[in-house]
Amino acid sequence: MSNRKLISYVTGFVSSVGLTLVAYYVVVDRAFGVGALTYTVAGLAVLQLIVQLIFFLHIGQEKGTHWKLVTFIFAVLVILIVVVGSLWIMHNLDYNMMNMSPDQQKIYMHNNEGI
Repeated sequence: MSNRKLISYVTGFVSSVGLTLVAYYVVVDRAFGVGALTYTVAGLAVLQLIVQLIFFLHIGQEKGTHWKLVTFIFAVLVILIVVVGSLWIMHNLDYNMMNMSPDQQKIYMHNNEGI
């Protein structure tokens, strides 16, 4: 392993551990309110994702081989479609059932869906 790669791995590792510790201490110390805390931890998670993509997966560092990046973008697109589709379906189910009590929902499901 070359000295340059070793420095890259050590930098990535130290950065990942540092971001993890920052997220941990922000949550434990309750440095922000609930809303700001959620966005802060999510932002730190995205930063850690970027660090790991650059330093460990070497996305964007190799010349002439863009297939890693294309494959990664495709995987992210598929994951987004699954997550957004699931949230959309759950929202529509909640909207369509929101004015019913649990007993009314059971009766509705039994009468209309055969469940």
